[in-house]
Amino acid sequence: MYANKVWELVEALKGTKTIGCKWVHKRKRKAYGKVETFKAKLVVKDYSQKPGFNYEETFSLITMLKSIRILLSIVAHLDYEM
Repeated sequence: MYANKVWELVEALKGTKTIGCKWVHKRKRKAYGKVETFKAKLVVKDYSQKPGFNYEETFSLITMLKSIRILLSIVAHLDYEM
């Protein structure tokens, strides 16, 4: 992950507490049982959040197709270079 520059480690700000996370692994199998692919994703342990803390911002790793279409239509309408 570090070699591919997917993320970088940063120091937490003083006086803040980080929210935990865990890896979720999944095996996708073919009809006859052989493993076709392995998938892994890092998820936040949101159950450890407390009301009033860390609720100001939310982030999604997946962009909705509708959002991409809206963005592209704005770019086309304003004749921006891509």
